[in-house]
Amino acid sequence: MTAEHYLAIDLGAESGRLILGSLEGGRLSLEEIHRFPNGPVRIHDHLHWDVLRMWNEILHGLRLAARSSGGLTSLGVDTWGVDFGLLDQAGNLIGNPYHYRDSRTDGMLEAAFERLPRQEIYRQTGIQFMQINSLYQLYAMQLGNAPALEFADALLTMPDLFNFWLTGRKASEFTIATTTQCYNPIAADWAWKVLSALDIPSRLFQPIVQPGVVLESLRWDIAQEGDFAPLPVVAVGSHDTASAVAAVPAESGRVVFISSGTWSLVGSEIPQPVISEQSLGFNFTNEGGIGGTFRFLKNISGLWLVQECRRAWAAAGQEYSYAELTRLAAEAPAFHSLVDPSAPDFLHPGEMPERIGRYCLKRGQPAPTGVGQFVRCALESLALAYRKAISQMEQALGYSLEAVHIVGGGSQNRLLNQFTADATGKPVIAGPVEATAIGNLLVQAMAMNRLSSLAEARQLVRRSFPLEVFEPGRRDAWQEAYERWLRLD
Repeated sequence: MTAEHYLAIDLGAESGRLILGSLEGGRLSLEEIHRFPNGPVRIHDHLHWDVLRMWNEILHGLRLAARSSGGLTSLGVDTWGVDFGLLDQAGNLIGNPYHYRDSRTDGMLEAAFERLPRQEIYRQTGIQFMQINSLYQLYAMQLGNAPALEFADALLTMPDLFNFWLTGRKASEFTIATTTQCYNPIAADWAWKVLSALDIPSRLFQPIVQPGVVLESLRWDIAQEGDFAPLPVVAVGSHDTASAVAAVPAESGRVVFISSGTWSLVGSEIPQPVISEQSLGFNFTNEGGIGGTFRFLKNISGLWLVQECRRAWAAAGQEYSYAELTRLAAEAPAFHSLVDPSAPDFLHPGEMPERIGRYCLKRGQPAPTGVGQFVRCALESLALAYRKAISQMEQALGYSLEAVHIVGGGSQNRLLNQFTADATGKPVIAGPVEATAIGNLLVQAMAMNRLSSLAEARQLVRRSFPLEVFEPGRRDAWQEAYERWLRLD
């Protein structure tokens, strides 16, 4: 059979890439067509995304893909969650989209709870409370009388915005819609009561489409410039975690997935959302998945601490590769200092080594004193955060989970993989690395009737990409560290 070529436009908080996936002979192969750096831009006191530069990089990548592939079957876009653009009645973008780490949402959780109790927001949405959620970004705009909110006619999350620019169709893909905390998974519609209580205009919210739907063909002007034939644009699992989980090569449903990158998404796939007093107390989220599933998970600040430390050291003239940082961490003493990676102290960018040091001293611990100690502190603390999240998940689901599948860029960190096995007492299966792009490609292949189901897609992943298993060890030392870590707050 002739190879079929699919294009994944995969935009992360640190970089964007266009990945060509070729399906031939029962295997999927990948080729990186284009990669570019991504990140926030500070304008005065606020953080924004440089969305027009991202769009230009996408168009450049499309032209490269047209020359490289010899013909594409389809394409799809996935990005991080919660951020969005606002459009006027003519479909023009109103201003630069804000970055989720912008400080405008400081205090917005408490402000929203004055209008609608925390328990009621969770009952209506089933989403973990984080100030970065779209709901609180919108409420900050509403309280601040933002002109953009008054003039806006439509809200499109980041992948929906790029899909609109690619096709001309405004729609909200299901998996990304659920991340906003503006969606009601029980009613399978927008959370109109929550939006009304917070005075957020209902006119902004677009019709919801499921992953695997063909939105439209590529706009003629874009296709003409790239010399494309009419090319379907598929609504994939547009939230990058949804795509990453689609590529988890599990054979059983009772496993943990960790999509590991700037954020660590720790969860398990379930058929229906779990919205209970216990899941609220644990602050777990119910995000939409592929094939009618939900992702019962917790967002944990993942390799963000390492990334920010590395950025700070580079600014001071000390350049380290991630491999060098991991080597130095492996050589550092165990459990010297521990932190909660998701503490509010670490949400905003800048001065991360100093913030970690202050956090440790405030809690009666020695501050890390060298590069290796800082990185080991971050990695050990992250593994302990995984253990707590998995324990809570098992309690809320009412059954034990068998193994941990780590996918995404963080799966390349063999030290963190071993720490995770040691901390949780469960075997860790690492890979594939490019899980988000792979999941994006798999949903496209399903939309084109090349794959019949998610189970068949995961069989394809197991055939196509190498996996590595890490067995747990050192349980006593990790148990002692876990008990100490739980006492930090």
